[in-house]
Amino acid sequence: MSIRDIRISHHMLPLDPPFPAAWDTRPRRRFGATIVRVEDDQGRVGIGSGDPMHGLSEMLDLFIGQDPCALERHAEVLSNIGFHAGRPWPLDVALWDLVGRIEGRSAWRMAGGRGGTIACYASSGVHRTPDAMADQARRMLAEGFPAMKIRFGRSTLEADFAVLEAVHRAVGDGLTLMVDCNQGWRMPWDTQPPWTYAQALEVGRELERYGVHWMEEPLHRGDYAGMTRLRRETRLLIAGGEMTREWHEFQTLLERDCLDVYQPDAVCSLGMTHLRALAEQVAAAGCVFTPHTWGNGIGLLANAHLTAGSVGTAFIELPYDPPEWTPERRDFPLLTPVRPDEQGRLDLGDAPGLGITLDEERLAQTRVGP
Repeated sequence: MSIRDIRISHHMLPLDPPFPAAWDTRPRRRFGATIVRVEDDQGRVGIGSGDPMHGLSEMLDLFIGQDPCALERHAEVLSNIGFHAGRPWPLDVALWDLVGRIEGRSAWRMAGGRGGTIACYASSGVHRTPDAMADQARRMLAEGFPAMKIRFGRSTLEADFAVLEAVHRAVGDGLTLMVDCNQGWRMPWDTQPPWTYAQALEVGRELERYGVHWMEEPLHRGDYAGMTRLRRETRLLIAGGEMTREWHEFQTLLERDCLDVYQPDAVCSLGMTHLRALAEQVAAAGCVFTPHTWGNGIGLLANAHLTAGSVGTAFIELPYDPPEWTPERRDFPLLTPVRPDEQGRLDLGDAPGLGITLDEERLAQTRVGP
């Protein structure tokens, strides 16, 4: 048994109306998806998606002819590639999907078999007015979500807190609330400096008044000392790590007690193979592992299978903020968009691998490049 072929294609969905992502100063008028397919010598195909994987096409010979089930070997090679080229981790996801199809096992069983369902929190992505955010929170509560994440980053902190106040007044304790401060990283054109420690602490003190569950990315991702200090000086859980890229960086975060909640995304950081090991370390340290996931449904399912099957968590991120961000937009590469049930839970099922089917017609319509 060997890998016969690896194919990478790029797709672009026009967005009309645009999606005004809270973390981006430019409204998004299109949404990209990169699909990677790994085929074995029996014609079985595993599917992954995520970053464009710049430079990977020149290194595919490192996998062709290899045993697809040698996941540890492939993860080490991908880690090396990640140093030299763009984030290659969607290929790791595709290999997991392929191995699941070969073995007839769902990915959550491959990850440890802890469980095949997982609760979701509704992750908002748009800066709305206080009244509109309150309405959105009522909607999420009515749809069965146990929790909701609010984005800060408006023109003033007063405007952010007005939104939090309106949401809290609308749903009370009906929803667990988290706040994403979006200070860990910036878009290439955004030169605004991250918060200082004093600013983050001031915000944290105010968030405590509202019973916010966690404060996400309150400081630059490399401010280890600040995160450790903030974790000790507030009652909030401090969350981060969504764009942390390398194993040694996560080890530093753990060793320095920087975070309560670790949020690496399998298609951006380390892949499913290495993140399974990291999840066990995070759980052993008494911390929470719950991946960030703001790509399409393939990455969402990869993170859900990995987490549900390995260490479990109270809830995982589900990007959902209609009408600007719907399952249909988010999951355009899939024949069936990913949706939780009426209790806000994803049933991952027992289909082999990730259990996904691509919408080949839609992918052909949205394909860009060769």
